[in-house]
Amino acid sequence: MREIVSSIEQEYLRYKGMAEGVFDQLDEAQVATPLSDNGNSVATLVWHMSGNLKSRFTDFLTEDGEKPWRGREEEFARRQVSIDEMRAKWAEGWSVLLGTVATLTDDDLRRQVTIRRQPLKVHEALHRSLAHVALHVGQMILIGKTLKGEGWRYLSIPPGQSDAYNLNPTMEKPTKS
Repeated sequence: MREIVSSIEQEYLRYKGMAEGVFDQLDEAQVATPLSDNGNSVATLVWHMSGNLKSRFTDFLTEDGEKPWRGREEEFARRQVSIDEMRAKWAEGWSVLLGTVATLTDDDLRRQVTIRRQPLKVHEALHRSLAHVALHVGQMILIGKTLKGEGWRYLSIPPGQSDAYNLNPTMEKPTKS
């Protein structure tokens, strides 16, 4: 049975779609632009999230989620990349995550995994990872909205449109790709 795992998987996909909605609105200069000198750009966040997802979900049930090959510090380097390079990096991490989550059942949620030598139940690791994804996707949205200004296309309910949306709520689940 996959009722709980499927609901977690759907939330991952909702956030994946929101981030891709940011990518669709930015040009190459913008994806490399942080909002402050010590902030991250969208491209930096993509590198970080991809590295995190690949590390955590490669051999998820059998190996520590912080792999020795990860190179977390390099994920935060400033970078100029093409939109295609950024999307390819993004897809690498998500492919590992979604491939692993697709194999999990609700019975697996009680199993134990390890992240940085710390034991966690599978459900704890999934919720922790989902919160991490949500945090960084929210940062991407803030960066995108700030950089685009008036040209920003909302990824959720635009201001002043709550009543209309509530009559036809279409964003409660991810769109099927």
